[in-house]
Amino acid sequence: MHHRRRFKQSISLKDRLASFAREANEKASKLPPGPERESLLKKARQAETAARVDEWATDCGQPAPLEISSVLERRGQP
Repeated sequence: MHHRRRFKQSISLKDRLASFAREANEKASKLPPGPERESLLKKARQAETAARVDEWATDCGQPAPLEISSVLERRGQP
């Protein structure tokens, strides 16, 4: 039987996502317009969205952000 190697993250998910988004935006700002730049900007937006979702998911009693509410409504969930 294999055991998973586990370790405790020293930096929160929110902070890691924010750092990644900041670095991706900085790299993208140094690139000329093109697919590589657009890809980095997309990844930065995804990291920012993931940070907001994580914040919402870990904060008890908060209503879902509008982006999540619309997705849940389309899926037929409350």
